[in-house]
Amino acid sequence: MAPVPPGVRLLASFNKDQWYRALTFFLTFLLYTSFHLSRKPISIVKSELHKNCSAFGGQGPSSLLLRPDMDCSWKPFDKKNYKELLGTMDYSFLCAYAVGMYLSGIIGERLPIRLYLTVGMLSSGFFTCLFGMGYIYNIHSLSFYIFVQVANGLVQTTGWPSVVTCIGNWFGKGRRGLIMGLWNSHTSVGNILGSLIAAYWVSSNWGLSFIIPGLIIMAMGVVCFLFLIEHPNDLRSIHAQNLPPGVQSVPAKCWSGANGHTQVYLQYKHHKNQGCDTELLLPQDDACIPLQPVMVVKSGAEPSAISFMGALRIPGVVEFSLCLLFAKLVSYTFLFWLPLYITKAAHLDAKRAGDLSTLFDVGGIVGGVLAGVISDKLGKRATTCAVMLLLAAPTLYGFSMISQFGLGPTIGMLLVSGALVNGPYALITTAVSADLGTHKSLKGNARALSTVTAIIDGTGSVGAALGPLLAGLLSSYGWDKVFYMLMAADFFALLLLLRLVTNEMTSSKSGPISPVELKKH
Repeated sequence: MAPVPPGVRLLASFNKDQWYRALTFFLTFLLYTSFHLSRKPISIVKSELHKNCSAFGGQGPSSLLLRPDMDCSWKPFDKKNYKELLGTMDYSFLCAYAVGMYLSGIIGERLPIRLYLTVGMLSSGFFTCLFGMGYIYNIHSLSFYIFVQVANGLVQTTGWPSVVTCIGNWFGKGRRGLIMGLWNSHTSVGNILGSLIAAYWVSSNWGLSFIIPGLIIMAMGVVCFLFLIEHPNDLRSIHAQNLPPGVQSVPAKCWSGANGHTQVYLQYKHHKNQGCDTELLLPQDDACIPLQPVMVVKSGAEPSAISFMGALRIPGVVEFSLCLLFAKLVSYTFLFWLPLYITKAAHLDAKRAGDLSTLFDVGGIVGGVLAGVISDKLGKRATTCAVMLLLAAPTLYGFSMISQFGLGPTIGMLLVSGALVNGPYALITTAVSADLGTHKSLKGNARALSTVTAIIDGTGSVGAALGPLLAGLLSSYGWDKVFYMLMAADFFALLLLLRLVTNEMTSSKSGPISPVELKKH
């Protein structure tokens, strides 16, 4: 049983399932928002690391006034191959993230999630701040920045499997698409906040563009340690410590749950009159539960963590993992290169380009929620993803053309592209991962959720690493080549879902996913 978080002791008097569920929803939302908030600054600062020196008439930017001995670009990114160097930094972070993700889910299943996530957030905050220290201490070594990116990529893998496991533990399959569509907006909210914070400091002191987000994620790590409840079962020890004087809990009635665990309902026994406070739970007369909320005790037969190969054998894991590889390739290319593209294509400064790029994330929020609602209504996760991928490819082509013809059309295409690109990505990494991690073939083994989530997101992270790297290489030959690459990736993602789409369309069981109560543990 995981240790009771210190901050939760103060809140134990408000002991209601809905309250704790809401706490978990909003807390994990804020925790992963801070992860993405700390990832975004690099895309904003790129345009500051390499400037168009002619724009300053041979003089450096405002920061050059503080360092007259420096060129207008930040060495070593002042060379002609600056795009390749910037792409290398992206690749370093994302490649480490992809490799680490496969290990993170397996490790996360064997350690207390709250402590695992806390250490990861504190470490990530440290390395994010360390990148910003490169400006403060005038560091121009490419090796330094690559080392920081690799280290940060590894520790950031603690985040996703942990928060998805927590949210999956607390919420059943009823309206899971809607709930997780709303919840997954933390990705876009984090990107927006990270863009705004980084853009505020980028022209005057780009080091603070990293240091401030780093301090924020470290602060949220402390909040995680104090308040995160990773599983409803963890409430048992809290309530047992809050029983009134003279009252003890004794076993009353037990039954075997759907997941194979023994569910033990407790009744509270008063020493003075030896009475038993009970209330009817089932039609049987001898069934009783406490007036306090039901507490669950695990049986001695604790389910073992699933193996890597066992997770791959779950129907749909391979297809959705490979689909996410290409979907995340597109999404992360926008994440890391969109502000620089807007700077070059629309001839805007770094701050205005960063502010404008947040519209893509606003569209992503809408797309994630729509994908969840539609997939809940139809009961067809793969089909919902396929339709959005089919529409995304021509939209990307339109965006590559319209963005050169004025601000108004660019804003519209940013919103539409954000919705269609991030919709499938959001659905696969949340509702689909949770569905597969609690698949009926697992026979109630909830410990598989972290590993399944890590496999799906880890495979997707391979695409996330390749996308920005390829964008850095292809952009040297023209931005239109980058958009052709993105459209091809969407096409391959669509192809990988065709078998699942066919199964959904021909299945007699397809239909709306009926709401269910919080799943029993």
